[in-house]
Amino acid sequence: MSDPDLLEPSVDPTKKALGIRRVSARNEASTRTVIMVRDHVVITDEKESNTGPTPLEMTLSSLLGCEGVIINRCAEAMKFEYTAVDLEGDGEVDQRGSRGVQGVRPYFNWVKLHIRVHTSETQERFERLTKNVEYRCPVMNLFKMADVDVEIKWERIAP
Repeated sequence: MSDPDLLEPSVDPTKKALGIRRVSARNEASTRTVIMVRDHVVITDEKESNTGPTPLEMTLSSLLGCEGVIINRCAEAMKFEYTAVDLEGDGEVDQRGSRGVQGVRPYFNWVKLHIRVHTSETQERFERLTKNVEYRCPVMNLFKMADVDVEIKWERIAP
């Protein structure tokens, strides 16, 4: 049974469209890791030495970035007009998990997003956009499949 609110796929659903993502990294016996992503250098570190965001902050950043991409793709498919999106994310982590305490998960317990879309589109079209974004966003779905409690507050900001 299909959902009429979901957009048609933007690719041929009968043909696989597989892609490989490759990154490389070097860690020189510290909390700092220098990562190469295509032509981009990304640095992760811990708060104490503070030469880059923590890996979990990068994970949360990836979620916001992915939401931005998928909002754009869904908006294009819907011919949904907007001028900007403001995204904020918070996530709770019990640090005991990454330090080896059994029974404590080493990743997010919950994540809360606040997404403000600047648009003059109707509430009905806005709700269709949000439903499709949540359905399609790969990083969002990774969080949900990892049993992270994800709460999203969508807000339509009229110009």
